[in-house]
Amino acid sequence: MKKIWFIIYNVIVIPALYILIRTAGIFNSKVKRGIEGRKRIFEELILNAAALDKTKKLIWFHSSSLGEFEQAKPIIEELRKDIGINILVTFFSPSGYENSRKYPYADLISYIPFDTYSNAKRFIQIVHPSLAIIMRYDYWPNIVWAMSNLKVPSFIVDATMKPDSSRKYPLIKNFHEILYSSFTKILTVSEVDSKGFKMFGCTDSQVHAVGDTRFDRVYQRSITARERNLIKEEILNGKKVFVAGSTWESDEEVILPAFMTLSKYDKDVILIIAPHEPTLLNLEKIENEFSGKLKTIRFSFLNNYKDERVIIIDSIGILLTLYTYAHAAYVGGSFKQGIHNVLEAAVYGIPVMFGPKIENSQETQKLLSQGGGIRVTNKSEAYRQLRTLFSNEEYRKEKGKISYDYVQENLGATEKILKEIYKVI
Repeated sequence: MKKIWFIIYNVIVIPALYILIRTAGIFNSKVKRGIEGRKRIFEELILNAAALDKTKKLIWFHSSSLGEFEQAKPIIEELRKDIGINILVTFFSPSGYENSRKYPYADLISYIPFDTYSNAKRFIQIVHPSLAIIMRYDYWPNIVWAMSNLKVPSFIVDATMKPDSSRKYPLIKNFHEILYSSFTKILTVSEVDSKGFKMFGCTDSQVHAVGDTRFDRVYQRSITARERNLIKEEILNGKKVFVAGSTWESDEEVILPAFMTLSKYDKDVILIIAPHEPTLLNLEKIENEFSGKLKTIRFSFLNNYKDERVIIIDSIGILLTLYTYAHAAYVGGSFKQGIHNVLEAAVYGIPVMFGPKIENSQETQKLLSQGGGIRVTNKSEAYRQLRTLFSNEEYRKEKGKISYDYVQENLGATEKILKEIYKVI
């Protein structure tokens, strides 16, 4: 059956995918950048790989994009302490590749080639990995089969399997049964996920629940974030701070009116809002929502702060630090298509609010069930929860402790993954 799927994938799927990508590249600048970036992939790999110390083992990490790469970083940075290891990092997306080219803990950084079998085989023969680690889900069949045929051990790390995953559909399930059988290890974030993979015929020796490296990563980053001092102490002194992070318009339609109502009754509350896309248009829209009701100021003008009740973040890359100032937080995305990272707020031991769409996030569902998370579905609920959080200190601290404990209890996945890596290499 493996040969049949190999033929179907390479004769039907790959040509269709190639045409789709080339066509998309005409209309989509991101896809075009990915195509252009792969034109000299093998020439650059040959040149850069030649400079590596061949006495060292090479571990290859592949991530689809930046989010998955963040999950790989705790593992990479621990492995980097081993002087006998080289690190190769690859990406599928241009955003991941372009934003990580200067990552200091990798010896080689590249795109992953388009998934023909000849490309896959050539890529592996150039870099000679001692182990390949694929983060979460971005496993390409020809790459996987080539690694198996060339006897390269391969892991999926931070693996998840939703109960309603489309991978379980009859014909697709058979394809994935064959694909997963080629992996050396599948390291999942939970026992539930492990059971999900075992439905595909994966063995007990192959599948292990080790936890999620996102907890380790967000904890590492929180330590550094506490030291940044982005906002002067006198600005927030005596204030109750509500941080709304990674918000979309659908989040703002709920959160902003709720905060405006709260501000009428509590003169000490202040809002720091970081829109997911801080474009000029989005910043002006938020300012217009508060116009004539509450004074606002953009983060880049904080040197001119004069008791404004709303600080609008007009830069990127500082959200994790902003949560350090929060007494409570709202994490966006959950009134749109799916929630962003709740752990970035929970790590500081604060209550975390969010909207209804949390099916994409196991950690959000867990935080909600344990009591550290608060789900709201409309403006009235959001206001009631905010009023309670900022008027009942005992309630707020109780919720915050649950958040803190949840993160602390789930640290340690990196160490378990490292043990599995060293068993192989």
